[in-house]
Amino acid sequence: MADAKVIPFDDDRSRARRRPARAEGEAAAVRALPGPQQAPGESGKPGRPEEGSEVPEASRNPGASGDSGPETGVGPEPGRGASGGSGWERRLASGLAFLRRRVTGEYEVDEFGYDEELTDQVLMSLLRPLYEKYFRVEVKGVENIPAKGGALIVANHSGTLPLDGLMMQVAVHDHHPAGRHLRLLAADLVFVLPVVNELARKAGHTLACAEDAERLLRAGEIVGVMPEGFKGIGKPFGERYKLQRFGRGGFVSTALRAGVPIVPCSIVGAEEIYPMLGNAKTLARVLGFPYFPLTPTFPWLGPLGALPLPTKWTIQFGEPIETDSYAPEAAEDPMLMFNLTDQVREQIQHTLYKLLVQRRSVFF
Repeated sequence: MADAKVIPFDDDRSRARRRPARAEGEAAAVRALPGPQQAPGESGKPGRPEEGSEVPEASRNPGASGDSGPETGVGPEPGRGASGGSGWERRLASGLAFLRRRVTGEYEVDEFGYDEELTDQVLMSLLRPLYEKYFRVEVKGVENIPAKGGALIVANHSGTLPLDGLMMQVAVHDHHPAGRHLRLLAADLVFVLPVVNELARKAGHTLACAEDAERLLRAGEIVGVMPEGFKGIGKPFGERYKLQRFGRGGFVSTALRAGVPIVPCSIVGAEEIYPMLGNAKTLARVLGFPYFPLTPTFPWLGPLGALPLPTKWTIQFGEPIETDSYAPEAAEDPMLMFNLTDQVREQIQHTLYKLLVQRRSVFF
């Protein structure tokens, strides 16, 4: 299978980074991210609408409608109904064209390995049934995410496995009016696991380091971070919905340097998918994991125990906290970083409590 062509992003940019290496011999079609003065809609991404413009629902949610009615601007062929064979023929042709581009390498990725076409047409389609049918995610406040320009989404982290980050990515992708994409910052462990490493890069995830985050934000991307890290995702079930420390406020410093708003995000429902009753620390050290969860079903039921409980989720994006009024040197002020970090944390915690009070049941 042929690989995509290489379009150099920045020849003088150091490649001695902690970013995951590409496979030997792979030639990626690296798409240049827009610079600070370039609008994100001008980045040359295939099929992506200009940000801030109205986006039809069908284009944000591929596969949501199999018909080709007036909303798509393409009517049925003469002699065929709206739900006739023409819709399937177009789907088949589109699928074959997608496979041809995959085989011939006629597709693009950006310098971080993000493959927008694969994400839109394949990865989101695989995650969407889990999002819509299994967890039945309800999204609130998605309009608080800017329609254009960079923004940093800061969310709580929980659930033993990082499904909350993936569901948040689907929420932004499918529900934001401007059809924006969320770029998640992930821990080192993600990029050393076979298969997971490659899928994470294709889905737009990148290593959680300040340099990469600032580069994406200045390019006008929406970046997601979960400052609790492993402390949040691996906490015992008895401490559910109690936020852990948000580190040293590095995400605030990054937002200040890039001059982008911080959007707090609260996720309810993920805490109960794998109730973590214990932690096999010795086994975790042997395997090189930060923790090894013991739940009511795992590892006692084997692979079946890895099936998450079908809890009902709510994801709420809060009012953005603006940072563009601060001077560039404000990023070096430890007191300001502490205050803003505490403000974001308190807003997320308060919203979590509010959503929990409103929730009727864990499963409904």
